[in-house]
Amino acid sequence: MTSASTVDETESPAEHALRMVGHHYRMPDFYEVGREKIREYARSVQDGHAVHYDEQAAKDLGYDGLIAPLTFVSIVGVMAQKAMFDTVIKGYDVSQIMQADQRLEFHHPIRTGDHLMVDVYLESFRQMGGSDIFITKNIISNASGEAVVSSWTTLVARTGGASDVSYMDTVKGVMMHEL
Repeated sequence: MTSASTVDETESPAEHALRMVGHHYRMPDFYEVGREKIREYARSVQDGHAVHYDEQAAKDLGYDGLIAPLTFVSIVGVMAQKAMFDTVIKGYDVSQIMQADQRLEFHHPIRTGDHLMVDVYLESFRQMGGSDIFITKNIISNASGEAVVSSWTTLVARTGGASDVSYMDTVKGVMMHEL
């Protein structure tokens, strides 16, 4: 019997991915949301709303700390998707995977001090036009177990072909940090 984290030598990455549909993966650790991380992120996406910078402005709106911009969730989302391809859906070159669609449902704002946990589900897999298409569902919850954000992401992987090594070295040089 092959475990979820291993690929049977006789099956292709696509066969393995199809076998993993319905699989659930929980990130092994929480992501702690820091006050300065919220401020840095808000600056980076040019979101000037006061609740991202000024604790009093957040309190005036009923919050006990800074509130993260809506897209802040992408930080933990990218980490969760990478972990899914590293541990569950093996055999793909992540440089050859593109996000094609995403739907988000926001349940609670992300606040300073939140400990975010991520549950990732492989909802579906299909092949079309030389591409492998995955739909994942991420449930991001806080320390109380309340869902903060639910998201569904469609990812398309190019099948066949190899990465241009010199291109990959260039991309690595552009990345600000390793996830």
